[in-house]
Amino acid sequence: MTLPVVFSEKSGVGFITLNSEETLNALTLQMVELMIGQLRSWQYSNHIYAIFLEGCGEKAFCAGGDVQTMRLSSIENQSDPYGDNNYAETFFEKEYTLNYFLHNYAKPIVIWGHGIVMGGGLGLLAGCSHRIVTEKTCIAMPEVTIALFPDVGGSYFLNRMPGECGKFLALTAVSINGPDAIYAGMADQFITHEFKQLFIEQLLNVSWLGDFKVDGAAISDIVAAISLQSQSCQPEQNLQPHQAIIDTLCASDDVMVVAQCIRELHSDDIWLRRAQQGFAGGSPLAIKWIFKQLQKSRHYSLKEALASELLLATNIMRHTEFAEGVRALLVDKDQSPQWQFKTLIEVDDQAVESFFNAPWPQNPLASL
Repeated sequence: MTLPVVFSEKSGVGFITLNSEETLNALTLQMVELMIGQLRSWQYSNHIYAIFLEGCGEKAFCAGGDVQTMRLSSIENQSDPYGDNNYAETFFEKEYTLNYFLHNYAKPIVIWGHGIVMGGGLGLLAGCSHRIVTEKTCIAMPEVTIALFPDVGGSYFLNRMPGECGKFLALTAVSINGPDAIYAGMADQFITHEFKQLFIEQLLNVSWLGDFKVDGAAISDIVAAISLQSQSCQPEQNLQPHQAIIDTLCASDDVMVVAQCIRELHSDDIWLRRAQQGFAGGSPLAIKWIFKQLQKSRHYSLKEALASELLLATNIMRHTEFAEGVRALLVDKDQSPQWQFKTLIEVDDQAVESFFNAPWPQNPLASL
């Protein structure tokens, strides 16, 4: 039986390969648990000094979480007010635990963010110490289109992007490339995919000392040297050239004002028009809880952000909006979700606030 995550060791490096090419390496609960277990083992190993994380295939590092399975779990458990034995809620708890673990890991972790990096895949990228993107990297947080929200630490890293970039990406689901990710603080270096094997060969020749700073610096030197050979292949940025207009569109702390600005934008710019379309296709209810979550978590630590995300995700899984969004986009693919509210103005504050009330006596991530 082929495992959905493959682990191997060579010359002091532990290799993790997401191994579900047919699903674009979408994360399942089993995959998350396998990674947590192996990373814990390697963290205390005397013969593993660094980790290399990649996805199999050429299309994607990781296209996000397995939302179709989560949808089924959500439907099956909506009658249970306590969420007992709920796959989706357990998945989020474990996934956020993995995200926090990566951010605080005791050894350098190199991530090769080639191809599609969305949702849960972006959460993995954000947590690693050496984040490499390529000419094919395509990053997005498209949760508004399925009535979820940018989680996996999105409440933390989106709020730390330049200007209003994080808010704009969260509300519009528009994609960005590798250089954009570096500009936004989501990645560290750009290397063309053709140099992947060269990078791995040099990584395996490092004289490891078992010191995070020293070993990390050795990896950084390799990355920087190979990156110099890739500069001419970088795609043009989207975020930085549009920074001023993004800041203008999303400047308000009133979601209705921001929504009006995005809707009324007149531009022939293809990237901005895609952003408009993404916003127009999103769940009005989700737009409001995304906006509120970003506001509430503006000054949160990573731990606080993840705990708040688990609260919101748990409540969303007990509601019908998410299941309907996944049905329309990924199951029936009719692109015609029947949202609970047709327009933003119909979404009252009480309906939004209900998603921010703790559904249990203690947050499962309180002990992170």
